[in-house]
Amino acid sequence: MAQKQGNPLTGEALLQKVKDLGNLSREEKAKACGYYTETKNGVQRVNMMKFLNALMDAEGISLDSNGNGRGRGGRSASYRISVQSNGNLLIGAAYTKKMGLKPGDEFEITLGRKHIHLKQVTGFDEQDEAEEDEN
Repeated sequence: MAQKQGNPLTGEALLQKVKDLGNLSREEKAKACGYYTETKNGVQRVNMMKFLNALMDAEGISLDSNGNGRGRGGRSASYRISVQSNGNLLIGAAYTKKMGLKPGDEFEITLGRKHIHLKQVTGFDEQDEAEEDEN
């Protein structure tokens, strides 16, 4: 593993140093700015990713669309589904999470000419039955 690490520059100091080293290669600039590690054998390894990320941070460039840091991205809900080969319609987790549904929630299916309505019945049936018992 790496034994010795350079002292990397950040922010304005990094930008100024890169401008001063205008004629050098990217690797040489990264080394000069401290973005390297030295192995046990004395070989210097340039850490280009850290260098380039530090440059982008110093310039105020953000490649992440949502800087909320909640982990990996993922697909966004398209609000379209297809009938599967076995004839089933599968509603994905993105939609059920958005609606706050839990395992066991039940729905009444109403078929229209060109649409399908799902009406949630879990919880409401118990209230309806209680109201009917009172009458």
